[in-house]
Amino acid sequence: MHPFHYVQTQEPGAGVGQVSGSPQATFLAGGTGLLDLMKLGVQTPQLLVDVRKLPLAQVEELPEGGLRLGALARNSDVANHPLVRERYPALSQALLAGASGQIRNMATVAGNVMQRTRCPYFRDTATACNKRAPGTGCSALEGINRSNAVLGGSDACIATHPSDMCVPLAALDATVRVLGPRGERTVPFTEFHLLPGSTPERETVLEHGELILSVDLPALPAARRSLYMKARDRASYAFALASVAAVLELEAGRVKTARIALGGVGTKPWRATAAEQKLIGQQASPALYEAAATAALEGAQPRAHNGFKVELARRLIVRSLTTLGGKS
Repeated sequence: MHPFHYVQTQEPGAGVGQVSGSPQATFLAGGTGLLDLMKLGVQTPQLLVDVRKLPLAQVEELPEGGLRLGALARNSDVANHPLVRERYPALSQALLAGASGQIRNMATVAGNVMQRTRCPYFRDTATACNKRAPGTGCSALEGINRSNAVLGGSDACIATHPSDMCVPLAALDATVRVLGPRGERTVPFTEFHLLPGSTPERETVLEHGELILSVDLPALPAARRSLYMKARDRASYAFALASVAAVLELEAGRVKTARIALGGVGTKPWRATAAEQKLIGQQASPALYEAAATAALEGAQPRAHNGFKVELARRLIVRSLTTLGGKS
């Protein structure tokens, strides 16, 4: 491991100043992802600013009926919070599907949002990876790409975004509240993560030194009828090959509200707006669910080993909608 300096901060503004003042500094919270990458030599910060003492670990009700998830709230606490389970069950289900109990007890909301890809070439410093070392190439394009993305890729990168939690956050229209050197701002969750394009090393809209304060969920009564489904190689502690977060509200047999996001198949948490548009205002039926699922995967670009993800994700969407809305 490369040598580094370590400091603790007890005030958000001070932490922002410490990281923004050093180009090789980064924040440390739960450390469940960062420390692994440091051991592998993938990330080599010169300064770690520990933010675990900041008062950002609460789950709070917002005045208009939404919820504020503090950046340092542990995954276990969020998953088991009664208001999360009641109002946003898909979020609770995603968190419980996301890791072992030990990791959920350490991992934080902000760390999950900032989680980096599990692409094996990104994590192997002996291979070419534009995300890890810009301009070196993408080994996954012609390599073993079973785990890689079929949506949102580019000639520079097809790494999949790994988070379970981020999938329902995309479907639920969450917003990310951040503090930086120029003050506080909010970012719609669907705009927070970036497509790789020609700059896969830039994964989010955050500027260096910006600190996530919270993830805010809007009041969304329809989300009480939501779910998260995940297909993976084994039932315990495995990343998604494909996953779906879905919200479906029917009125007199027609679709009033529909929200769908996909995980395991995109280079970012993937909001399936084309599928939603197929559903809204239509009479619920198996044929409609099939049409929506097909629309969600339009434009998919499978590679040599991951073509199965297209059909897997499509079937998960149909199953999710059928579970929420019934067959007719």
